[in-house]
Amino acid sequence: MRSTAPIPAGGRGGARVSDLHELSAARQLGALRTGEVSSRELTEHYLARIDRLDAGLGAFVTVTPDLAREDAARADELLARGEGGPLCGLPLGIKDLFATAGTRTTFGSAALADFVPTQDSWTVGLLRKAGSVFVGKTNSPEFGATCYTENEVTARPAVTPYAPGRYASGSSGGAAAAVAAGLLPAAHGSDGAGSIRTPASTCHLVGVKPSRGRVSPAPGSSFFSTTTEGPIARTVEDAALLLDVMAQPWPGDLYAAPAEESFAAAVTREPDRALRIAMWTDTGIGSAPAHPEAVAAAQRSAALLRELGHEVHEIAVPVPCGEQVQQAVTAWFGFLVQAAAGTLVPAERQALLTPYTRYLHSLGEQLTGIDVVRTQAVLAGYASAFLAALDAFDVALTPTINGPPVPIGHYLTGGVEGVPGLMLDWSCYTPWVNLTGQPAVAVPSHLDEAGLPYGVQLVGRPRGDAEVLTLAAQLERAARWDLDRRTLTPQ
Repeated sequence: MRSTAPIPAGGRGGARVSDLHELSAARQLGALRTGEVSSRELTEHYLARIDRLDAGLGAFVTVTPDLAREDAARADELLARGEGGPLCGLPLGIKDLFATAGTRTTFGSAALADFVPTQDSWTVGLLRKAGSVFVGKTNSPEFGATCYTENEVTARPAVTPYAPGRYASGSSGGAAAAVAAGLLPAAHGSDGAGSIRTPASTCHLVGVKPSRGRVSPAPGSSFFSTTTEGPIARTVEDAALLLDVMAQPWPGDLYAAPAEESFAAAVTREPDRALRIAMWTDTGIGSAPAHPEAVAAAQRSAALLRELGHEVHEIAVPVPCGEQVQQAVTAWFGFLVQAAAGTLVPAERQALLTPYTRYLHSLGEQLTGIDVVRTQAVLAGYASAFLAALDAFDVALTPTINGPPVPIGHYLTGGVEGVPGLMLDWSCYTPWVNLTGQPAVAVPSHLDEAGLPYGVQLVGRPRGDAEVLTLAAQLERAARWDLDRRTLTPQ
């Protein structure tokens, strides 16, 4: 349920400005509407925190204080008249892979360090129309191609505030780092193989990968779409509030799946029945045994779900990720990166691409049209086998990350050719959900003895976003994740 407790006393209208970032996004929106706090105050609070803390976190590529102040002033005028969209006055960060009109958008690439779009992408436009205050662009790897956030645009990789020597994962690593450290109340992200869910888990947050078609991709994206945008937040309710705004289909979306109800409403109720849940911890990757803490995360959540009255059945991984599938995943990323770099980066600037991007680009260039079709067929067959194997279940439960957040530099220890294998060993639990198009919600599990976070994902039936969000919110209430959180602001 949404908190109705007053903001701590001490500032204008009862708000103690130093504590504003400790409030949920839902509570901040309520305070904006009642006048307990203004958008200007809230925006200045977050801008000050970004200025003070981001150098140690690598959360932002670009910060836009002047634009944010203009947006906040406009929001305060609307709020004073009792108007404004559902996110009116709330500071927000946009992932740097998505065009934002008038704001530098680099796609994580030094080759595009000065690119400024003239139009918003579809979802960015929806968030703007909803009244969000854009404070900047969050850090992403080049073209979103890695599960760690490091590039040659920013001086610092995005790191988890729980351990600043470890990556916040990727490709939405900057978004997760910003929310976990109180630099944003919530953030926009995207997920092509786990890129919302694994950052959420490294930062002890909630991340939602919606069903295919629930959030429209940019016009002209791949026919075989595996990437979708979604929210990263501190609570399931906060994530649902953003998803309600983002889940408005573009009229030309081939996979459009309009929401049948408000997701924010869905998270306030209890599940209407006991759910059949399949749980596994097998990685499906021969080179990667399950990490003990990943196993513990799934078992802890399974125990709670059983206490809540649900059936949890422990099974083997439904479909192993064999060598053919692994090769197809790498080839598919090569195809996507080659297409993106070839379209966006002039030939004379391609030398500025990172070594790993150049490696993927070369793989993509070697693919024939028949190779691309065969790659899609392998991935589609893998996805279909997963859907068939899980047909008897309402939800799947797995770990989200196979081990703790990874130390900076880990993925390049074997050269660029070794990066895909190292990434898949750690993020092996998430890519299948992008291929099947199912909805998934990553939620916190626990902190280990070293204080490092772990999480699990709940995967719903195709287009069962509301049901899996309802379950995630029920688990959140039972798990009391708020008691496991601490202030993550480097001093």
